[in-house]
Amino acid sequence: MSSLVKLIQNENMKNFRRISTWIMIGILIVATIGLGIIMNITANLSDSDNQSWEKNIQQQNEMHKADIANEDFPEMTKDYSKRQLAINEYRLEHNIAPIESTSMWSFMSNAAGIVSLITLFTIIVGASSVASEFTWGTIKLLLIRPVSRSKILLSKYIGTILFALISLVVLFIISFLVGGLFFGFDGSQPHLVYRGGAVHEVNMIWHILGVFGLKSVDLIMMSTFAFMISTVFRNSGLAIGLAIFLMFAGVNATVLLAMKFDWAKYILFANTDLSQYLTGEILIEGMTMTFSIIVLVIYFVVFNALSWLVFTKRDVAA
Repeated sequence: MSSLVKLIQNENMKNFRRISTWIMIGILIVATIGLGIIMNITANLSDSDNQSWEKNIQQQNEMHKADIANEDFPEMTKDYSKRQLAINEYRLEHNIAPIESTSMWSFMSNAAGIVSLITLFTIIVGASSVASEFTWGTIKLLLIRPVSRSKILLSKYIGTILFALISLVVLFIISFLVGGLFFGFDGSQPHLVYRGGAVHEVNMIWHILGVFGLKSVDLIMMSTFAFMISTVFRNSGLAIGLAIFLMFAGVNATVLLAMKFDWAKYILFANTDLSQYLTGEILIEGMTMTFSIIVLVIYFVVFNALSWLVFTKRDVAA
């Protein structure tokens, strides 16, 4: 165990000694601050709307009712309107104002979208972790150590995931500080979610943590995929290119396939967005949270098993 810890420490030192790593962290911070500036400017430009939130909700309800009554609209649109109508009526009944766009919580929720940037960076780190050892010829120096290949590979994978986790913590802290400085640290109204045919109140802190956590599912899966491709083909360029392509095109392709084929629910990208089960906007009818978790676990095991089999069985030192 001590040898594994030392290997993990070594991988972390490698990652954070690179200038590119600190450039990535810097871009992450700048992107978060930039989002805060944009949201602040947008909020100031829209301050002219002094209509009460109750009237805004009532107007939204009228539109949702019209959508539900429109026979030409698809069922997906009608279901969305029904959920929003139920949430809005709950707000009016319990006097719970929507989260203002000029609040820290709203900013942090939007900042969670920057997790995609962390995914991109982690793909680069993970894809380079193994392949770079072959490129620079340092893999032989690793393999002559009195530790198993499994531990070497595991340390590199854990090092990649630790980079992702550290980046997530940085994003969460920076978004909290930037959101608080721009919009204030007040506001404690609950988040409303429609689930199981009823509206539920969720503590805002838990909601934000949940948003970041659910966004991290795609981060872990795509990073693991890039790590696997890098290990199997010893090519960081291929791993980075393929992972980034699938990261942007995978979901759209899955949506198109889901319109015609039921088996699309077994595709990885149909299951990485677990927030669909919290919002009720399920991509493919019949899918459940349990189903998606099982599918994700299977993909996760397969990706790591392929990495392990190739790295431990192939003559990697050749």
